[in-house]
Amino acid sequence: MTSASAKGHFHDAFGSVTDPRVARTRRHNLLDILFIALCAMISGAEDYVTIAEYGRIKLIWFKKLLELPGGIPSHDTFRRVFARLDPQQLEKCLVTWSEQLRIDTEIKGEEVLALDGKALRHSFDNALGVGAIHIVSAWASCARLCLGQVKTAEKSNEITAVPILLKMLNIEDCIVTADALNCQKAIAEQITQQGGIFVLALKDNHRNLFNDVKLFVKHAAKNKYAGLTTRTVTTTDKGHGRIETRTYRLIDLPGGNAWEDEVKAWPGLKSIGIAECTRQIGDKTTTETRYYLTAIPAAPPNSAKRFARASRYHWGIENSLHWRLDVCFDEDNCRVHKDYGPQNLAVLRHIALNLLGRDTTTKAGIKARRLKAGWSETYLEHLLIN
Repeated sequence: MTSASAKGHFHDAFGSVTDPRVARTRRHNLLDILFIALCAMISGAEDYVTIAEYGRIKLIWFKKLLELPGGIPSHDTFRRVFARLDPQQLEKCLVTWSEQLRIDTEIKGEEVLALDGKALRHSFDNALGVGAIHIVSAWASCARLCLGQVKTAEKSNEITAVPILLKMLNIEDCIVTADALNCQKAIAEQITQQGGIFVLALKDNHRNLFNDVKLFVKHAAKNKYAGLTTRTVTTTDKGHGRIETRTYRLIDLPGGNAWEDEVKAWPGLKSIGIAECTRQIGDKTTTETRYYLTAIPAAPPNSAKRFARASRYHWGIENSLHWRLDVCFDEDNCRVHKDYGPQNLAVLRHIALNLLGRDTTTKAGIKARRLKAGWSETYLEHLLIN
């Protein structure tokens, strides 16, 4: 485990990034700038000023690894470079590095890829009339890795970004989950064409279909699912003063004319999923029912367990990615807003979180691991290599 190895891993991922600067005015190598920024982000830095300060403090260590023809860049240099770097190139670097990490990770069971968006709340610029940017990410729930990100187009929403993100990823034989906003025919078709298996939350943004599904499920239950192929599984969790009972059911869509149009419109659609959660806290009991369009057939014996796993694992993107970015990286309070800066720093956060989250040498949380990386160059090298 050497410093040179740490730089080599980084170079493999970022070596193809194009330098946006005029050649005659460059005082610092682009890969030096990117490497310092990533190390600083892992170690607790959160903006250009703290990145530059980290570089100056760690100058002796960086001199062992980098050429540094102009020394450590100033915070203005970091700001100008990240504002102009092509974010699509950095996003490809994230996908490349994350995919290699996923290959190197031993995964038990079928991978569940969750898609969801998050706003960077302080990335707005009132002076220019630019709102906060919105990033859609893909989270591998089993490997516990962010596999990629795409910024939504200006004055658009996640629906336009998700197909671009999916195209960047290898989703073959993975279950792909998304919330009701992204429950779209084109997205279901793309997931199917790329060899994935979709589980899409259905709400009343598809009002007619939503009502048809609820009526179908109600009628099926009333008739004790006669003539239908169905599987069910129930789980119970106790703790923190509450009891949660979740019942997951898959019902294969029947043949014939009744669902013919929907099956044609939603390529890969096989069944309706129902997740009913009953929560008891003291004397108070509440029940919530969610509906899904799924490409998991109900006939196999393990189908309900696959659906239950996909439904539960989808929330990993909120708890293990978005929550950590806010709490451990203070992403929402980052006031970088110029040009491509917010989007490019988001890439660094995702890579940093991936590397920190993979470490098995400590049980400390992500915040503590960031501090440890700042204190110990040996630990930082370990994160960059493994």
